[in-house]
Amino acid sequence: MANPTSEYERLLARGIPLLDVRSPGEFARGAFPGAVNLPLLTDDERHQVGLRHREAGGDAAVALGERLVSGSTRDARVAAWRAWTSRHPEGALYCWRGGLRSQIVQEWLAAEGDAPARIVGGFKALRGFCLKALDRDVPWVVLAGRAGADKTGILEGVPRSVDLEGLANHRGSAFGKRGTPQPPPIAFENALAVRVLQLTSDVAPAEFGPSPDTPVAVEDESRTIGRLAVPREVFAGMQRAPVVVVEAPREDRIEHIYRGYVADDEGARPRLEQALDNIQRRLGGERHRAVRREMQRAFETGAPARHRAWIGLLLDWYYDPMYDYQLGQKADRITFRGGRADVAEYLARATA
Repeated sequence: MANPTSEYERLLARGIPLLDVRSPGEFARGAFPGAVNLPLLTDDERHQVGLRHREAGGDAAVALGERLVSGSTRDARVAAWRAWTSRHPEGALYCWRGGLRSQIVQEWLAAEGDAPARIVGGFKALRGFCLKALDRDVPWVVLAGRAGADKTGILEGVPRSVDLEGLANHRGSAFGKRGTPQPPPIAFENALAVRVLQLTSDVAPAEFGPSPDTPVAVEDESRTIGRLAVPREVFAGMQRAPVVVVEAPREDRIEHIYRGYVADDEGARPRLEQALDNIQRRLGGERHRAVRREMQRAFETGAPARHRAWIGLLLDWYYDPMYDYQLGQKADRITFRGGRADVAEYLARATA
């Protein structure tokens, strides 16, 4: 399978199904959105083959690999690959560098009458293409607003948008940690690159937008989202982009935060208490103690009014002052302000 840059772009922008035959450990360190891991070698088998290669050379390593993956083991793995190719006849497979492992899988499948495409250069080449895609000059339009204004909810209604917090599995603030872990940095960057390609590539399906030059909406974020960093060029582009500000009443914002962070999250208490302790220095000792008392009483009593009380304190003492300062730095880039409905309509027009 010949793979010039245009072929990498087609694979990723069009969401061609991908079969990853690397070991589970390699896959866990980072993959592509939707890729399925059906390895040729397990982690232990790969370790054994690697040791044999260092000790006795390539031929001996290949011979060991053939012994490890033979008989019923080979039959089971070939059956799994065939099941995948039957569901995805247009799909492509890869290993780390598009070398021996993916070649073996392709040959074994060809012997069974299946002939999936193999990505020359493998994961490494496709990953390199993703990193270059993140350097593209995307026509961003940034959605800003105070905590609790439901910026993410607005973006969900904008087809040409990038949900950085969704890709990072984190709400983006000091209290944004979710109950499930964030993806590895490589997986986050790959997923973001694929989304950028979908919205800026000439070969992407029409469903992703009218033109690569049409603006793309994104939520205002700091450089880091939890433990993940927004790629440098993406973040720099966001700092140059026009800004749209959604405004919402304080009580509405408190209610939105209560629903999203407390009422709909049974395991919220330890995460919220830890998050509060993490900002103790910035909040100040006395204010930290006051918020913590209210938070503890709220969880002990289960009273929604008490939860709304500590959320209000946190907005007044921490989030709103920080937001006002940060928005002041962007004042010359603000192109529109309004309530939720007006902002949603504005973004729909701007990205159409």
